[in-house]
Amino acid sequence: MSPQPGHSVVKVFFALWPTVVERASLAAWQQPLQHLCGGRAMRGENLHNTLVFIGHVEQSRLEALQLAAREVSAEDFELCLDGARYWGHNHIVYAAPSHVPPHLVQLAGALEQRLAAHRFKFDQREYKPHVTLLRNAHWTDAPLPGMHPVRWQIQDFALVQSVSRDGLASYRVLARFPLLPYGG
Repeated sequence: MSPQPGHSVVKVFFALWPTVVERASLAAWQQPLQHLCGGRAMRGENLHNTLVFIGHVEQSRLEALQLAAREVSAEDFELCLDGARYWGHNHIVYAAPSHVPPHLVQLAGALEQRLAAHRFKFDQREYKPHVTLLRNAHWTDAPLPGMHPVRWQIQDFALVQSVSRDGLASYRVLARFPLLPYGG
């Protein structure tokens, strides 16, 4: 359902939200990559992996979004971000896994199914897990240098609100949804 005119709307998405330690490990990639590619480093507190981008929804529908997320049944897993890559079409340098855990694909798919069942519209694209590190960067098709892998223990996912302040996005975690222990 689309937001109605005159109703209070918020911009939201579901994401994997790193701990302070995981975020610091990812942020450590930024300076050497920025030295090579230029661009603007994402603020450390904003580093995340988007699962499903919703966009604008009525504030009154946030409870329904949370209900849909609570209906997701998925197990925890490890995500190893072990490579820096470049998307030339939007000038982004990002961290990505060389191997996508099946549990991650299942989580994203289950979340999309529950959102569709609750009649939410969302970006429907092939899921490509990544953490954006630099924007407005420039690089070639050549591989970027190797970086120290970041091992991220995924035990939950989050509903996040994007708030624009002074032209910059700031993110606020609205709710977290725990995953089941692996094998549990």
